[in-house]
Amino acid sequence: MKIYELVYQEIENRILMGHYPAETYLPSENQLCKQFEASRDTIRKALARLTDHGYIKKVQGKGSFVLKKEQLRFPVSGLTSYKELKIAYGYPSDTIVEQLTKLKIDAQLALKTGFEENEEVWSILRSRKIDGQKIILDWDLIALEFVPELDTEIAKDSLYEYFEQTLGLEIAFAEKEITVDPIDIADRHYLDLNVQDTYVVAVNSRVFLKNLRQFQYTESHHRLDKFKFHDFARRHQL
Repeated sequence: MKIYELVYQEIENRILMGHYPAETYLPSENQLCKQFEASRDTIRKALARLTDHGYIKKVQGKGSFVLKKEQLRFPVSGLTSYKELKIAYGYPSDTIVEQLTKLKIDAQLALKTGFEENEEVWSILRSRKIDGQKIILDWDLIALEFVPELDTEIAKDSLYEYFEQTLGLEIAFAEKEITVDPIDIADRHYLDLNVQDTYVVAVNSRVFLKNLRQFQYTESHHRLDKFKFHDFARRHQL
């Protein structure tokens, strides 16, 4: 990973954690250079990425202004963990680990998930309870090759924190697909659905490491009336 990407991630984390509050200015470029022991070019590249992702805006003569939290919606194109989102927006929430097992990828799952046939994975089913109702159901498949040990306490807290901080995995990018799908058996069993609900929003993701190896597949089902997905887009003329 390049230095400016590390700087970007650290500043992003400080914004999400409230170290750099909304409607305040980041330290000056000179101060950031000293803090990160980085060149001005590196800092400017990191700030440009923060601008592109909607975290800050440049104000002529004043610096980098941190945007309000309500402008930092859950980014569809980003890779933000549920725990990071919960901390950033401060809403009360609980994660319930409904199932945690190992399984071997068959031909049908290989076609659907991108994993190799016969590859061993963890299968984790977790519901997310917000304001007393289960409104998100996440199904994750995690390659045992990269995550040999896993338990319910880790799955209940933060998988990405465990992957990155404990196992040292370098998560790089994800391919995502968003659809509106009919409610399935698992949705009916684990989610608190409305009587009239017949569909859920499904966000399917294949997640890759820095070495371009896929290590995760996720299906995240959301109750229609509770979630809106937003992204921040800046025009770049081709």
